[in-house]
Amino acid sequence: MSMLMVVTENVPPRLRGRLAVWLLEVRAGVYVGDVTRRVREMIWQQCEKMIEDGNIVMAWVTNTESGFDFQTLGNNRRIPVDFDGLRLVSFLPPDKKADPI
Repeated sequence: MSMLMVVTENVPPRLRGRLAVWLLEVRAGVYVGDVTRRVREMIWQQCEKMIEDGNIVMAWVTNTESGFDFQTLGNNRRIPVDFDGLRLVSFLPPDKKADPI
């Protein structure tokens, strides 16, 4: 099991309720918990199905140089990029949004 954090913006209430089944909502739209990889993947599948117009970032502890990994879903100015094996975040200009990788 490993620590998981999910941050949501503008997602439907039914997704927020679904996340609250597995994780603790410590602030509005911010969820944390200690889950297995299998549960983390199942939570991500639920996010993909129910996101609508919102956006989500999921981060978890893993054995990498930075000590964590993350993935994003939905339109957002922040996009993940791989830089020599490190996952970093790049910003698009304010007037542009892109689907994450």
